[in-house]
Amino acid sequence: MSGVGTTTASGDTGPVSSLAPEIAARLKRTADGLVPAVVQQHDTGEVLMLGWMDDEALARTLGTGRATYWSRSRQEYWVKGETSGHRQWVKDVRLDCDGDTLLVKVDQEGAACHTGDRTCFDAVRLGPA
Repeated sequence: MSGVGTTTASGDTGPVSSLAPEIAARLKRTADGLVPAVVQQHDTGEVLMLGWMDDEALARTLGTGRATYWSRSRQEYWVKGETSGHRQWVKDVRLDCDGDTLLVKVDQEGAACHTGDRTCFDAVRLGPA
């Protein structure tokens, strides 16, 4: 499971989870213990990015008001904008009807995408033709 016994970006070893049990009980996770988080600009509805959260990342997000994700490639937590300055200030978090996807509404500072684009969906349009 992600996060358990791993070292975080700040060098601390995160707890198993501080997520409220009533929230944790509603989540349907992947085999890796993750839930996809669709990130949306709170006032315009613009879809910014997709991140992944485990219970601890969600607990940190809810507790701090800063979007925190689990990096599948680095195997550590990351707070959006901690190094880039492109912060996400959380305005609302919702769980979909099936319990398997989060919607995180944020106030985005700067680019949401690591490429420097405003959103991760700016670069390639697939259709309609």
